[in-house]
Amino acid sequence: MRVILAEDSTLLREGLVRLLAEEGHEVLAAVGDAGQLLEAVEARPPDVVVADVRMPPTHTAEGLRAALEIRRRWPGVGVLVLSQYVEKRYATELLTSDEGGPGTGGVGYLLKDRVVQIDEFLDALDRVGRGRTAFDPDVVRQLLTRGSRVDPLSRLTARERDVLEEMAQGHANGAIALRLSVSRSAVEKHINAIFDKLGLTGTTGYSRRVLAVLRYLGG
Repeated sequence: MRVILAEDSTLLREGLVRLLAEEGHEVLAAVGDAGQLLEAVEARPPDVVVADVRMPPTHTAEGLRAALEIRRRWPGVGVLVLSQYVEKRYATELLTSDEGGPGTGGVGYLLKDRVVQIDEFLDALDRVGRGRTAFDPDVVRQLLTRGSRVDPLSRLTARERDVLEEMAQGHANGAIALRLSVSRSAVEKHINAIFDKLGLTGTTGYSRRVLAVLRYLGG
């Protein structure tokens, strides 16, 4: 894949450049702030952008805002953002930027601690590059704690919630079956039950899978 990196830590940025090159990916640019990121994508759109949420000058949400701008201007470019902490608003905002239409790039939110687990980082990058979602398990778990309001998810069984959590992380049905040690047909049955309980039966014009994940993340 062709990748553009945006990370203000020189050490991490250079480490990711080396890792991606060793894995056969082409790093089109490696920059240190959001402005340079947008310029690099405009000059040569990649398959995937990997960007830190917090970058100069204020180190608040420059990377996230740049990622959302990329989603708007170049919808075919996948976006994988990295964050030191679980920031619920940013994760939900990023996922809700995905309209799930044809030609839409994938989207992911990964904690930086996960980057050192190379196989998991590369798997997330691959999923985003193939137009799917890749949300860190810790992010998904914390997004699930939304308070005491009436929640349609309360109707789901424990196994259905397990399946939906795996869906939110971006896993396909076959992978979910392997991870939960159940048959693929059982996964499909659980997913159909999830759609029914969340009122998504018969939904058209938007991926029911994406809508289910949005409900799960409180979008």
